[in-house]
Amino acid sequence: MTVENTKTDGPVAAPPAGPEAIKAIPVRHYGRYVSAVIALALMAGVVYAFSQGKINWGAIPDYFFDGRVLQGVGKTLLITVLSMTIGIGGGILLAVMRLSKNPVTSSIAWFYIWFFRGTPVLVQLVVWFNLGLVFEYINLGPIYKDQWSDFMTPFLTALLGLGLNEAAYMAEICRAGLLAVDEGQTEAAHALGMSHAKTLRRIVIPQAMRVIVPPTGNEVINMLKTTSLVSVVQYSELFRVAQDIGQTSGAPAEMLFLAAAWYLLLTSIFSVGQYYLERYYARGSSRSLPPTVFQKIKSNMLSFSRPKGGLA
Repeated sequence: MTVENTKTDGPVAAPPAGPEAIKAIPVRHYGRYVSAVIALALMAGVVYAFSQGKINWGAIPDYFFDGRVLQGVGKTLLITVLSMTIGIGGGILLAVMRLSKNPVTSSIAWFYIWFFRGTPVLVQLVVWFNLGLVFEYINLGPIYKDQWSDFMTPFLTALLGLGLNEAAYMAEICRAGLLAVDEGQTEAAHALGMSHAKTLRRIVIPQAMRVIVPPTGNEVINMLKTTSLVSVVQYSELFRVAQDIGQTSGAPAEMLFLAAAWYLLLTSIFSVGQYYLERYYARGSSRSLPPTVFQKIKSNMLSFSRPKGGLA
């Protein structure tokens, strides 16, 4: 076998050059800049208007950590937690009753939800406080007996008025969460021999929590603010304490701003807790969990350090 050597006359041609690198130019969002300037201008105008008002802003930090204010904050948190405990427990029970095939229990749950959702919570608080006009005594036999006016304290009035009203709203939230779970889950659990109660506890409710948790967190924040209504039944929570201090100190408007600042602080803390609770129950349903607050801050900080020629 012979191999022929081939030779080329002249210079060898260079390989063709590859495509040029794409230089991406970021899109200019001028509308964002304009809207940001307008928003900052409006905010500056509002701040300037408040700064020129006849308000003693120095009184707010003087009373912000006052013992009476902190005691009012503690009572606000206490009545919020206890009322939501009653509301969540009662809501789960009412939701199960509402979905029951028993027409009696279903009708009772429907009537309860209809009544408490149909009347304002302020009216319910006042009615609870004045039920002594109907029931002069409360008699539980050998357990307890007393006059209604002594039994229905401001704390108990606030607890019953807020908790029982919240149970009606939580019942609908829980019912929506239970209905969101596919019926095949229940049928499969029953086919394995699980009882109805165990199916709810082990199969249905854990899956329904992904639907129940977000609106429940919203209800907790709403309950925190609704506690201000219990001042009408003489319960010394944050709003009433702020009013009392404002009357004695001669700074009623300043104390209202102080109460608003405390409500904003508490709702912000509750909102962070709600976010992490939602993130916890999102496990298994999302391919990637939503970023935490610190992860969002880190990603936003890193976005400022991108080179101008990089991809947008």
